[in-house]
Amino acid sequence: MIEVFQHEFMRNALTAGLLASLICGVIGSLVVVNRIVFLSGGVAHASYGGVGLAFFLGLPVLPVTAVFATLTALLMAAVTLKARERADTVIGVLWAAGMALGIILLDLHPGYNVDLMSYLFGSILAVPDSDLALMGGLAVVVLLVVVCCYRGFVVMAFDEEFARARGVPVAFLHCLLLALIALCVVMVIRVVGLILVIALLTIPPFIAERRARSLAAMMCAASLLAAVFCVSGLFASYLLDLTSGALIIAVACLGFFLSLLMPAGTARARPAGDG
Repeated sequence: MIEVFQHEFMRNALTAGLLASLICGVIGSLVVVNRIVFLSGGVAHASYGGVGLAFFLGLPVLPVTAVFATLTALLMAAVTLKARERADTVIGVLWAAGMALGIILLDLHPGYNVDLMSYLFGSILAVPDSDLALMGGLAVVVLLVVVCCYRGFVVMAFDEEFARARGVPVAFLHCLLLALIALCVVMVIRVVGLILVIALLTIPPFIAERRARSLAAMMCAASLLAAVFCVSGLFASYLLDLTSGALIIAVACLGFFLSLLMPAGTARARPAGDG
């Protein structure tokens, strides 16, 4: 199997998969413990508007999508903070609006570009060096922010009212978390695509949560699991000549169902385990 890595596209694919796994494990853990999977799905799918905007303006896709996704995430964060009782409806509308905007802008873009499908379903075998550099930069930014705000995220995730009483800036951290999710989505677009990104964000953290004793341990375990899923799916796609993004998620889903057959650990991720 070593000869596989003689190909530059496989080396790039492996690097992209590992970078995406690291960030999905960290940010996905925050998504799972905060129970904002639907909100994260809204951010992910609305981001397609950024893809359409980039093609329409003739600009680099990932930077434009990163800005668009972050602005959309902040809008959703404001809605969930100000109108919680209607948040799910508004998120659904923004979800649909982003997708519709992307499709319309792509229709207005002259000509047809086959590469468009890679942003919906992933194209890890076609990740260029420029995208790897951007993914690496985003990974560093996301990890630094999480490390700096880790204790605040822990308290907010497990007891929001207690966090407010202790003076933790819950509203700021909520907006920051949504912005980090947006950046994570942009990173994972090339790996599994916008359609399947939510699976890679949630399946490894869910499995890890069942046995983790702390949020930090959950993040580490989730990142490791995501890496196993990405590498396994990548090799399977190379050997079977099938779509890589779909196979990565198929392996993750298999891992999910197998984890349900095994007894959960007695400890769950909790603030006490984080010191």
